[in-house]
Amino acid sequence: MSDLYNSVLFPTPVWDVYEPKYLKPLTKVTDSYINEAKKRNKKHKDFCVTHHSGKLYEDPRFMEFIEIVVGTSYNFLDSQGFDLTNFKLSLQEMWVQEFAKKGGGSHNSHVHWNQHVSGFYFLKCSNKTSMPIFHDPRPGALMTKLPIKNDKDLKMGAESVNFDIKPGTFLFFPGYLTHEFPVDRGIDPFRFIHFNLQAIHTDVAK
Repeated sequence: MSDLYNSVLFPTPVWDVYEPKYLKPLTKVTDSYINEAKKRNKKHKDFCVTHHSGKLYEDPRFMEFIEIVVGTSYNFLDSQGFDLTNFKLSLQEMWVQEFAKKGGGSHNSHVHWNQHVSGFYFLKCSNKTSMPIFHDPRPGALMTKLPIKNDKDLKMGAESVNFDIKPGTFLFFPGYLTHEFPVDRGIDPFRFIHFNLQAIHTDVAK
């Protein structure tokens, strides 16, 4: 067949960025947040629980990290063709979480409503920890699923995609993209920073 043009319509981007610069300092900074969360959850004896911090964006030690998150999020949206001329990116949430040392921590499938960009920065993880899973956000596509080839590089027809990550990795994705973390087995520590951003019109942001 000649003159074949492949138009990929309505794609869902996920950016995988390796930046180890913040790994050591932010692991140290978040130790106190996780230790405080463990005190609140001590009745669980560090099993089958996820330890959450409060608002990290209020801590000045995260300022440089936040600048990278906001700048990369802007580029993430801009690359999709969104006109951000009259919009300002606002960091709505940022927290650190760690799955229980003895295992059992998990996070069921969910989305982040009204968030234009969501993401993670992984501080502690390995190939034995609970990797993020993203699910196809197109409801119509789920009605006509076919068997998938055993080829990890062919993801367009996949119903879900597992991401292999390592410490120092950022993931940026649309807030509407359904994702989850399956039950962690507690073999290795698993800690990551989570963030959500909204693009707010400058008339509203004033």
